[in-house]
Amino acid sequence: MEQKVAQFIKRHHLLTKGSHILVGVSGGADSLALLHYLWQMRDTWNLQLTALSVDHQWRGKESKKDLESVQNICQQWHIPFIGTSLDVPTFKKQHQLNAQVASRKVRYQFFREQMESLRADALALGHHGDDQVETFVMRLIRTADSSAFQGIPVKRPFATGMIIRPFLCLTKREIEDYCERHDLHPRWDSSNDDVDYTRNYIRKTIAPLLKSKNNNIHQTVQHLSETLADDETYLKEQAEQMVQAVVSFNEKDRKAIFRVDDFTSYPTALQRRAYHLILNYLYHHLPDNLSYIHEQNFFDLLKRVRSNAEIDFPNRLKIRRTYQVITFLFEKEQSKRETVHKTLNVPDRVVLPDGSEVVAQFTEEFNDNDTFTYICALELVELPLHIRTRQAGDRMTWKGLKGTKKLKDIFIDEKIPLEKRDTWPVITDNRGHILWLVGLRKNNLKSNGTSLVQLKYKGDV
Repeated sequence: MEQKVAQFIKRHHLLTKGSHILVGVSGGADSLALLHYLWQMRDTWNLQLTALSVDHQWRGKESKKDLESVQNICQQWHIPFIGTSLDVPTFKKQHQLNAQVASRKVRYQFFREQMESLRADALALGHHGDDQVETFVMRLIRTADSSAFQGIPVKRPFATGMIIRPFLCLTKREIEDYCERHDLHPRWDSSNDDVDYTRNYIRKTIAPLLKSKNNNIHQTVQHLSETLADDETYLKEQAEQMVQAVVSFNEKDRKAIFRVDDFTSYPTALQRRAYHLILNYLYHHLPDNLSYIHEQNFFDLLKRVRSNAEIDFPNRLKIRRTYQVITFLFEKEQSKRETVHKTLNVPDRVVLPDGSEVVAQFTEEFNDNDTFTYICALELVELPLHIRTRQAGDRMTWKGLKGTKKLKDIFIDEKIPLEKRDTWPVITDNRGHILWLVGLRKNNLKSNGTSLVQLKYKGDV
């Protein structure tokens, strides 16, 4: 066994001479054997070891004894020991997590703090090949994300260094044999017998069936995991380049925008990974209820013929399609959209909430060739004027149009994005007649009178 682990460490470059290695030790067979193995190798590799252990307070006196057992072993082997007892049950309740997720979050936070405090090079954990098989099956049950089948990584960046797993090349049986040969007496966690936990159920029912067909299933899955990890690393790099090329991010508003034709010009494999990169960028923490159904809905949105549509994601994230533009954005907390209504005297200047402004003045020349300039006869409008956002049923007319037209239809004709329509400036007179849908339509009222009103819009719509 020792030779197999040494070869595995060498192949994956897990250790370097003179390193400070923290070892996560629960007191069970896996972590105890790992601590013993590294302790035996300390002179060969000139390693500085520190053992870390956490009592999660799930099993009362039993888990407290686990912590004490690890401390006693470290004293015998002269290994520095840092142990802690953390109130995970309360953390679980406060954050509405299941027991295993809560335990992992608290445990890894403790590991991170110790890594940073000690400026350690690596954190060694005792995951083995059977754990890899169980993880693979669990993810097969729970996710359709192909990147998840990379399984447990042999090493990955963490805090000031790396997490390393030298025992992924071993089976549980090999580790137990190692403990027997070296007269190690691991603690037993009684919760490992509870088949209500998915991992325990897989370990006790599904894994034995797989091993009956392939006794080296752990090696098969480990090889698959490493191969997929290599493939995923390359594809993710390509997807990151794709995102940089076609996606615009607004960090302040937590928004992402891209054109459908730009996005879909890339291979589907990169589109899928780009989608996940966008979500990772926008969410502070990926929601647990984010599933492959959301991914499927996103790709359906890319393919649909309808010009405008949107889909809801967890935590108020919306993905909106407006013609050829896709926008990821978080819905504002307020349930009602903000409305704007300001009075505009002549002459006067009004600044709108987005920083744009409308300037009103009298003029004698009817020259409004500029899209953002509006002129009408003073005698045909009732002052003061009003600047507002659209209202249900708004209609207007202009020269050459028979009758009136809904503002909604004008927005559609002009392909104005949905998110802009509710804040688009509408200018009316005091009777409510719409004079100007800024930048889109003008109801120029002319007469023989010489007094004219000129409006100028300064800003972006």
